Amino acid sequence: MGKRAAMLLEFVKSAAVTLLVTVDPPGLAPIFLGVTAGMSAAHRRQVAWRASLIGFAILAIFGFVGDAMLGALGISLAAFRIAGGLLLFTIAFEMVFEMRAKRKSSTVATAITQDHIRNVAAFPLAIPLIAGPGAITATILLAGRTGGDPAHVTSLLIIAALVCLTCWATFMAAERISGLLGVTGNVVLTRLLGLVLAALAVQFVIDGVKAVAASAG
Repeated sequence: MGKRAAMLLEFVKSAAVTLLVTVDPPGLAPIFLGVTAGMSAAHRRQVAWRASLIGFAILAIFGFVGDAMLGALGISLAAFRIAGGLLLFTIAFEMVFEMRAKRKSSTVATAITQDHIRNVAAFPLAIPLIAGPGAITATILLAGRTGGDPAHVTSLLIIAALVCLTCWATFMAAERISGLLGVTGNVVLTRLLGLVLAALAVQFVIDGVKAVAASAG
């Protein structure tokens, strides 16, 4: 395997793990059931598709223009890596100590009272549960690592699409997944994913500090 292929494979693995852990599709299953309560199966399918497509569109847009936005604001990618890593770490902290689920549930409860049932696909499912601050931050950080290479950019878009497709599959099987995992299973899975995300967040900070040190030197 050539060096370029090895780098691409490493990027794909890192991007896939980062986005999957940040979005946490299995964790969205009980929330999907909550916001679509009382809907028919056909309406739930429509909501699932719409939420997944909107979520992908948002991640793709930030993947393409996120770096340009940072440049326009005068923010270096290294600085954003450090800030993004810290943000992802706070999300990981919430996941490990079961604070994230409570915050999501609170967001959902507010959304149901303020928005019409037809709009739940956009809010809160697509935003901020699929394409939330953590996922958007991770996408911008990963896009910055592509270096503009077409293969890396294409891989990132494919991974984002697959993650959103996983969300759709999770929504479609929400009742079965929630029942299989149970309360204990959901807690254990969330904490394990939180630990993985914490490690990835620390790595983002390390990469940012290294970039700052290299530019200063």
